[in-house]
Amino acid sequence: MVKKKRGIPEPEISIPEPIVTEEATSTSSLRTTLEEIKTYGGVIGYILRNSSSAAIDLNDPTKIIDYAILSSSALDSSEKLSELFDLGTVKNIIVEGKDVQMLSLMIGENKISIFLEKGADYEKILKKLC
Repeated sequence: MVKKKRGIPEPEISIPEPIVTEEATSTSSLRTTLEEIKTYGGVIGYILRNSSSAAIDLNDPTKIIDYAILSSSALDSSEKLSELFDLGTVKNIIVEGKDVQMLSLMIGENKISIFLEKGADYEKILKKLC
């Protein structure tokens, strides 16, 4: 008697969909929001940075280094002052200069600094981001 061969079913090949991390989604949505904010009146530009990348969009590219140092120093100093005086979590910082003001805040692991002309409405930007 001849034995029948059983057909071995071929395994299904499925290509997994790419896994999008929450951080990548958060950063890309923040960039989209910042691009919209950049169109507001009085906005000079922004710096968005996290542990793995940075995005800088300024009207005057010759001042990128100056703005980057100001942004980093202000955020670091606010954290140190908050710890020193036991102020709790810093939600945002406003630094006002003679001609320019800077709004800095942290959203998750993302550090954001938005540079504005003096007198521009930073509260509208805060509402949009938070």
